Amino acid sequence: MRYIWIIPALLLLLSCSGVEQNRKNIFRYNESKGIPTLDPAFARNQTIIWPVNQLFNGLVQLDERLNIKPCIAHSWEINEEGTQYTFYLRRDVFFHDHPFFPGGNGRRVIAADFVYSMNRIIDPQVASPGAWIFHSVDRLARGGMNGFEALNDTVLRIQLSRPFPAFLGILTMPYCNVVPHEIIEHLGPDFRKEPVGTGPFRFKFWREDEKLVLVRNEKYFEHDISGVRLPHLDAINITFTRDKQSEFMEFMMGRLDFLSGLHPVYKDELITRSGNLNPVYSGQIRMITEPYLNTEYLGFMLDPEQEAAAGSPVLIREIRQAINVGFDRHKMMRYLRNNIGRPANAGFIPEGLPSFSTQAVTGFTYDPDLARELLARAGYPGGEGLGSITLTTTSDYQDLCEYIQHELSEVGIRLSIEVNPGASFRNRMANSRLEFFRGSWIADYPDAENYLSLFYSRNFSPAGPNYTHFSHPEFDRLFEESLITRDDSIRYAKYQQLDRIIVEEAVVVPLYYDQVVRFIPESLSGLGSNPMNLLHLKHAYWSEPGGKTE
Repeated sequence: MRYIWIIPALLLLLSCSGVEQNRKNIFRYNESKGIPTLDPAFARNQTIIWPVNQLFNGLVQLDERLNIKPCIAHSWEINEEGTQYTFYLRRDVFFHDHPFFPGGNGRRVIAADFVYSMNRIIDPQVASPGAWIFHSVDRLARGGMNGFEALNDTVLRIQLSRPFPAFLGILTMPYCNVVPHEIIEHLGPDFRKEPVGTGPFRFKFWREDEKLVLVRNEKYFEHDISGVRLPHLDAINITFTRDKQSEFMEFMMGRLDFLSGLHPVYKDELITRSGNLNPVYSGQIRMITEPYLNTEYLGFMLDPEQEAAAGSPVLIREIRQAINVGFDRHKMMRYLRNNIGRPANAGFIPEGLPSFSTQAVTGFTYDPDLARELLARAGYPGGEGLGSITLTTTSDYQDLCEYIQHELSEVGIRLSIEVNPGASFRNRMANSRLEFFRGSWIADYPDAENYLSLFYSRNFSPAGPNYTHFSHPEFDRLFEESLITRDDSIRYAKYQQLDRIIVEEAVVVPLYYDQVVRFIPESLSGLGSNPMNLLHLKHAYWSEPGGKTE
């Protein structure tokens, strides 16, 4: 409770109705990590995806339960071979008004706009980090451009080189959002800071590292279940305060409307040890939680040709297994995470995906005696002669790594903790310079293939997401089979086989399956939540006096 001294003053402020009564029909949140771009071609992480999802739309979208729903495409067909996707577009979707359009009015979106937008993603000169999403598209298909073809203004066809059941889910990613070619041609690189899309909100103002304002798109094409045009909010106001304590206090004083995630600054104040909202804030703050498609883990560098792994004991499978069973995940969650999230005792695929199964995949559980036995089998009884293994992390996860360090010392495994700044850490991890590292994988799309691709040998970093450089012929064979298996039940069984190989080889140390945690004022409705932690604001509205309640 290191911040308990501020609570009486905060409670007094919360009990005063002045801030609430003067609330405007605006949603305010803080992005402490900053937003480098608003161009969907570069929406590679959550900080960019959240505002981009307010400004742009794609062919299809995810609902709160991650079901794929129509968006700009009102319907679609997939041929029997699973290689040809035909989309039928709405006729009432328009780009936001902009002076570069004739008359300043946004023009109608047509199929050729999607051909342009998707080709832009794979254009080497654009250098989008999302180019990988179209690897299964047949670039040599007859007709169209690189496998994308506008049959007419309202019909789009995409040709794949092989079946890929996860492809429709990939099309929900912001990389696939439609953009207007004439605005990009006029603005060039400045499109990142003056975006024009089709979304429920349109760009208004951005002073970088200070404030970003998006306003209601009065011509938006979607309606709520009552037939009222979305969105309900008039504006979104995003600030960029770096300090998490300041962000927390702004929220508690009613100057922000949203806190996301669990941070040491406020976790013990807002959440009880059992993982519930502190009863002190009942009736003032609402806490929203659900499983999050995010697996937190520790990864080993398994490529002996890399300097970081040369001569390292982590190349020995029994050492990796000993680390996996040498600490108590349940205790870690209770004391460091206030029981937000679940201990990762069932492999790498997280809870929330249909192929997740505690019966089909048995992960690691705490067993210090087995850890000592595994050390002895590896030739290091009691840890003698093992030396120290360097675990690299960022400051946000230092406490968690120090807990594991202490637990493993009890069984004879010595860890050295190295804390790197975020940018340096990511660079070193991507370039295979870390012996043992803290990682996380948040789903790009709702299919377990996204998680298993981290262990496919053709995805070695830095070109791909295989940061461990794990190489296993049987894993590769099964993975490739799963990519062309259209029957969901058979494909899920293959996913479970693959996850069991990851466990058997102890490629990583799964720590926990994360949980979406959101704190909002009690008077905010329609925000909801979802297992990918996407921020959907088009349905949000205020129910207190001074707020619009369409």
